Amino acid sequence: MTSDQALVRASACAIVDKLNSGEVTPLDLLDVLEQRVAEVESQVNALPTLCFDRARTCAKALMKKPAAERGLLAGMPIPMKDLTNVEGVLTTQGSPIYRDNIPARSDILVEHLEHNGGLIYAKSNTPEFGAGANTFNEVFGATRNPWNTSLSAAGSSGGAAVALATGMAWLAHGSDMGGSLRNPASFCGVVGMRPSIGRVAHTPVAKIDRNLGVQGPMARNVEDLALLLDAMSGEHPADPLSLPALPVSFLSAARSGGKPKRVAYSSDLGITPVDPEVADITRKAAARFAEAGAIVEEAHPDLREAHECFHVLRAFDFAISKAALLRSKRDLLKPEVIWNIEEGLKLSLEQLARAEAQRVEMSARTLEFFRNYDLLLTPATIVTPFPVENRYVTECAGRKFDNYVEWLGIVYAITLVCCPALSLPCGFTASGLPVGLQMVAPPRAEADLLAGAKLLEDILGIRGTTPIDPRKSPRLAN
Repeated sequence: MTSDQALVRASACAIVDKLNSGEVTPLDLLDVLEQRVAEVESQVNALPTLCFDRARTCAKALMKKPAAERGLLAGMPIPMKDLTNVEGVLTTQGSPIYRDNIPARSDILVEHLEHNGGLIYAKSNTPEFGAGANTFNEVFGATRNPWNTSLSAAGSSGGAAVALATGMAWLAHGSDMGGSLRNPASFCGVVGMRPSIGRVAHTPVAKIDRNLGVQGPMARNVEDLALLLDAMSGEHPADPLSLPALPVSFLSAARSGGKPKRVAYSSDLGITPVDPEVADITRKAAARFAEAGAIVEEAHPDLREAHECFHVLRAFDFAISKAALLRSKRDLLKPEVIWNIEEGLKLSLEQLARAEAQRVEMSARTLEFFRNYDLLLTPATIVTPFPVENRYVTECAGRKFDNYVEWLGIVYAITLVCCPALSLPCGFTASGLPVGLQMVAPPRAEADLLAGAKLLEDILGIRGTTPIDPRKSPRLAN
């Protein structure tokens, strides 16, 4: 068998090839991961709940099948974000309310991944109910950024991003409402993608057509991300918004060599401040599309209503999904969650109607924008990783924010207009911290997005900078 360290550094696509050829077994991979978790987890707190025994039981059952029947992932281990139910495994949602919760049934996404040969071996850390882009909670504590363990890993899929960046995972599941796949990918130097609404089926909770939040893939590079998106995609009758799988795989799309003809870059989407160093790094990365013959221009759609619209629709989502907990368990909820729910309960019908109309108008303007551009590029986060003790970002470039989510406007604006988007590592700050470039495509155009991301990833030459051992202070990548 290939050495353990070499396996930790291998790409997910290479690992699946080794599984299919018989060079390694799913049990070998679980052994490698268990050793790696023992080495680094205590320094970062990314995977607080482990279920290796369950994963080995599933692996042995999978190995009884012929190789051709083991699914797309062929026995690839995957951690699930702790917001998503896994049968028989502690699932806390980062909340003291659920610190002892053992679901009797898995989410349909978990069932789908397991059907495709995925092995669930851990739950990744998340803030309480995924609220807030800093991964800490009262059950497990804070997840730390491996590039500098005194800093935040962002969130809410922070545990997933850190597991990837430190070699405790080859692929990871996450979810995204206001950038929760994109923010931690940016802070940790990995790739995180918010797919189109319905691309990944999941079990509906509280409302049958909730669509601000979606499930999605994280990985260390674009090809691996596309592989996991293929394994996640497909319709399910329990999720009426879910889309059928496409005839051409996303991995094939990533490898297609497709090139955008015209791309737009915006440092701020016209709605947010941005750290000057972040703007400079992302602008220079976007400009390199010109090396592939693309026209690169500074432009963005009109998204001026994004803050008001998202504030209302997010609050409404919290009200319909968490109001009962506010009534019965208020003392166990963190202040930010209480604020979200109470803001939702105060909403009038007029406010909701206005927000929904704003979303329709912004989506229409964005579709019109994409008649002229193939991709839209922005910073994935407007700041670099901040001290882990700070609950959220209070100001940027001299501007103070009104609430704890406003600093996420550059990503939640894209959520509102229903576009697939990913964060691609695009450079490092002077102090050695990773910066992500948000890449956005029209709705349901994940194939074009992945092809463009793979192209720029090749041009930038940053692929392979993870996994790393956790560092107490930042160090420039080699």
